[in-house]
Amino acid sequence: MATLKDFRDERLRKLKELRDLGINPYPADSHRTHNASDIVAQFDNLENQVVTAVGRIVGIRKFGKLAFIVIKDYSGQIQLFLRLDNVAGLDAANNQIGIAELPLLDTGDFVEATGKVIKSKTGEISIEVTNLRLLAKSLRPMPSPIEGFTNKEERLRRRYIDMNVNQDVRDRFVRRSKFWQATRDFLNQKGFLEINVPVLEHTTGGADATPFVTHMDALDQDFYLRISHELPLKRLIGAGYEKVYDIGPRFRNENYSEEHLPEHIAMEWYWAYANWQDGMKFMEEMYKYVLEQTFSTLQFHLNGKDIDMNKDWEVWDYATVIKDRYGIDVHNSSLDDIKKALADNKLEVKQTESCARSIDKLWKNVRKDVNGPVWLINVPKFISPLAKTNPDNEQTVQRFQPIIAGSELGNGFSELNDPIDQLNRFVQQQNMREAGDTEAMMLDIDFIEMLEYGMPPACGWGYSERVFWVFEGVTAREGVPFPQLRAEIDSTTREIYPDVLYGDKI
Repeated sequence: MATLKDFRDERLRKLKELRDLGINPYPADSHRTHNASDIVAQFDNLENQVVTAVGRIVGIRKFGKLAFIVIKDYSGQIQLFLRLDNVAGLDAANNQIGIAELPLLDTGDFVEATGKVIKSKTGEISIEVTNLRLLAKSLRPMPSPIEGFTNKEERLRRRYIDMNVNQDVRDRFVRRSKFWQATRDFLNQKGFLEINVPVLEHTTGGADATPFVTHMDALDQDFYLRISHELPLKRLIGAGYEKVYDIGPRFRNENYSEEHLPEHIAMEWYWAYANWQDGMKFMEEMYKYVLEQTFSTLQFHLNGKDIDMNKDWEVWDYATVIKDRYGIDVHNSSLDDIKKALADNKLEVKQTESCARSIDKLWKNVRKDVNGPVWLINVPKFISPLAKTNPDNEQTVQRFQPIIAGSELGNGFSELNDPIDQLNRFVQQQNMREAGDTEAMMLDIDFIEMLEYGMPPACGWGYSERVFWVFEGVTAREGVPFPQLRAEIDSTTREIYPDVLYGDKI
């Protein structure tokens, strides 16, 4: 049975033969006039007109003096019809090949074809080729759609193959792009300014997460990769901007899960002189807009749950939910009481448990069964150190979280702008860090200084691409083009490049 190396060796032989003929297997120029799908869609207008199409060969059939080649570009496929008496011969100076050189082509190669638009005898829209040029010679065969490319590990490692062979995977990242474009469009239409903030920070904050650490040689200091966009964007509110946002990567040094990746794309906006009630109305509108633009529907079936994003949102009170489910008073129960509730519900109990972490685990056990859309409000202050206190209940904050299909798909607050209150909460978080909680927030004294100069009341919101993953119905790794994996070099590649990879330890 032929191996990958055997196929590659045969293609290398063809590559040498092409070079010996004077053909450049990798020219820089191409001259497309029409996409494949446009030729098919506009056949009535293009029939008998000369066009030039380009694409990857996905099929070749040769019958004596006739040949049929199917090429695929981003838009779709088109058939090339080649007849010996109609196709120009070898012209190495123009990188042109004739019928005689077709055996030197393989599936996976990229070609350019010029000719009239016709219908074949079987009625298939085709290009009757007069000139055929090689644009790129492939050295490894692409798996055929018939054979399939289904091994998960292989698909994630060689996503460029996955997207070529599995159309649904390629289409997924078109929708992912639409998701972020719709997010950006909506905010721009509402008067928000996109202002990019640093990825490298002296002190990182805005979320409960363990950061990645790196070192900047120019300053000879350690920096953190941001875990959130929050604190720099709020500095912009303090600087006088009233509506700002940023979209970009954030980094959390945590394990992979169905819903989380250590690196992912997120968006946060901040809106001066608005509060959490304003934010809830705004985000209901934004969710509808973004999802409609991305998926062309507001009706979803996710994780066995029917979700109607067009209906009125329910509003749930955090303490009431926990009390009804577990009999726990989130404001007055001891840590031992909460740990017992965790154990009774077969949830993990760690030695380093705090009230905040433990109650959050209880809530997540409820959350997993929620259809939504639901707004979760009145979260305890000790769980939300950056949100403004509720005036009618000093133990809770003005925080709003959307619960959809068993997940929290965003997070919003009336932002805390009292510097003394904020400092006290930072100190509490710092004490948790010193007690061993690596996810507790750092004390950012520069942020406190900004608040002392004054920041107006504001509402803030953030969501990550997990919103897209959930509505797309995929796991986190399936939802990004190139997920991080442990580095590996397979045996075939080692065999092909023994000198290059000599001594490699991966």
